[in-house]
Amino acid sequence: MRILVTNDDGYNAPGIEALVAALRLLGEVTVVAPETNCSGASNSLTLRRPLSVRQAANGYYFVNGTPSDCVHVALTGLLDFHPDLLVSGINNGANLGEDTLYSGTVAAASEGLLFGVPSLAFSLVQREWQHLDTAARVAREMVERYKHQPWPRPMLLNINIPAVPYPALTGFRVTRLGRRHPSEPVIRSTTPYGETVYWIGPVGRALDSGPDTDFGAIEAQAVSMTPLRLDLTAHDQAQAVAHWMDIR
Repeated sequence: MRILVTNDDGYNAPGIEALVAALRLLGEVTVVAPETNCSGASNSLTLRRPLSVRQAANGYYFVNGTPSDCVHVALTGLLDFHPDLLVSGINNGANLGEDTLYSGTVAAASEGLLFGVPSLAFSLVQREWQHLDTAARVAREMVERYKHQPWPRPMLLNINIPAVPYPALTGFRVTRLGRRHPSEPVIRSTTPYGETVYWIGPVGRALDSGPDTDFGAIEAQAVSMTPLRLDLTAHDQAQAVAHWMDIR
């Protein structure tokens, strides 16, 4: 099995090192990841400058662009093969609810899905890499299961893993995305030159965190697995738009 690995924390992040170590015995692993941290990059592609690809001493390819750039370049010119699976992560922090709209980790996986590659996005919900070994073990188990039982058609799974010792996990749950309150206000600051600048504020608290949501699974110390789709069409609102425009 050929596995393409990427992330949004950068090619030298502890999360990608742990992920690669966990997957190496399961197949041929190729890493194409951003040169620097690209958290919050979402699905952005770099269109106004050329991208460079370099190879580190450990064999990883790194790109001076976004996570989506990495996957796009890998699948449309860099690699001479089509991967069987794309694995993104392990992210330093959660990607729950609306986080998925901003996440570079999820964006890299969605770029893979656009090209027909089954994709997994792994996130460790606690920052500072606490219990990274738990997340790596979960990733290995899920990829091993995929190897022996492939999906009938490509999917994208967003997987969040509690930052607890592996024996403390209460299992795996298939979940839906929960919802957060709006983010906290921006933080205003002043540069040494007297210029006013703004930092994006912290994420909001969970608004919809029922037991069937990703928030609910994490609260119960279970691994959350949310299948995501790329069709953003609000099908349930089509008739309302037609009525508003008086389309009969």
